[in-house]
Amino acid sequence: MSYKTMTRDELLKLRDEIEGQYNDLKAKGLKLDMSRGKPNKEQLDLSMGMIDTLAATHELVGEQGIDCRNYGVLDGIVEAKRLLSEMIECPIENIIIYGNSSLNVMYDTVARSMTHGVMGSTPWAKLDKIKFLCPVPGYDRHFAITEFFGIEMINIPMNSDGPDMDMVEKLVSEDASIKGIWCVPKYSNPSGISYSDEVVRRFARLKPAAEDFRIYWDNAYCIHHLYEDDQDHIIEILDECAKAGNPDMVFKFCSTSKVTFPGSGIAAISASKANLDFIKKQMTVQTIGHDKLNQLRHVKFFGDFNGMLEHMKRHAEILRPKFRIVLDTLEKELGGLEIAQWTNPKGGYFIALDTLDGCAKKVVSLCKEAGVVMTSAGATYPYGKDPHDSNIRIAPTYPSNEELREACEVFVTCVKLASIDKLLENM
Repeated sequence: MSYKTMTRDELLKLRDEIEGQYNDLKAKGLKLDMSRGKPNKEQLDLSMGMIDTLAATHELVGEQGIDCRNYGVLDGIVEAKRLLSEMIECPIENIIIYGNSSLNVMYDTVARSMTHGVMGSTPWAKLDKIKFLCPVPGYDRHFAITEFFGIEMINIPMNSDGPDMDMVEKLVSEDASIKGIWCVPKYSNPSGISYSDEVVRRFARLKPAAEDFRIYWDNAYCIHHLYEDDQDHIIEILDECAKAGNPDMVFKFCSTSKVTFPGSGIAAISASKANLDFIKKQMTVQTIGHDKLNQLRHVKFFGDFNGMLEHMKRHAEILRPKFRIVLDTLEKELGGLEIAQWTNPKGGYFIALDTLDGCAKKVVSLCKEAGVVMTSAGATYPYGKDPHDSNIRIAPTYPSNEELREACEVFVTCVKLASIDKLLENM
């Protein structure tokens, strides 16, 4: 029965019942964490063989005759470039291999634009106003980078097929102070939405007022499918930009952070030759080269891209039951109550749930009191300000399945309790 159709007396009676359930859950003294999208131990164990791929007795020379123990090879060994170029779907000549984190590459890319501009443009730090477009709900760490540099962020609503492109096209064509847009195009964080072909093509055909406008295309979940027979596919943005006469308009990022070991993976940027040449000028000052032994380790562990895909199937086998636990619980406990709606992604690491307006912060607070830590309400919006106070990111991956069931029980109870209070308040 919909909570919205209940009388005040019915809601008050139901509240007493739900509050009793909530107090019972608090009494358990739970300490559960669903705040970040971290791989669980079982997932990390999948990559333990990588530890043994290099040994003191092994040949540590790459295909180009490069001794991977030594200095050099600024943009990555060729076999690592080949592996990640297949992962990120770009020609091998359009990729640079970095260190362990794509977030670090994105930070560097913004920092370089602040101090030295973009391919000869005025450094952003010398301009009066810089703005970024931010599809919401979105990735909190993207927003943290632009906020750190004092860049004004503009919310762009997410539709079921990607960002509101009417709004994006209008804003970038009219305002030269808009220098970029954050994008997670496949199984986006937190909604799990993948961009449609039309949305990708409209991105590629943008006519920005700023010559130094760039699309920050963070393809973090490009091979992170949950199902073998039901996967999202997006068309390749670099190729579409080239066809549209905008070859330089996109920076594309990826990493193996949730493929192998977070913090010990390899990351990459893919872009046009002109963009990469400009980036390398800074890199020659910044570093002599990134960790080639780690690059070689990844190549030897996977063998080739097919080996990486097989590895990801094993990740999916671990993650599918976790997503099922959350989605089944949401449907069983909240379905038909008209107090929440949620996404059902085919991949990635998150499920997004929207409460009634004005309830998200209270839900997260109630969960914390009952021993379940969630991502902060508002984190999926720039400046941590969700204008509707409704969006909550659910991260199912880290807890054990049993812990996840307990956490979900707490979560749905908190959603019910907060929703009843909001409905009573509005009566």
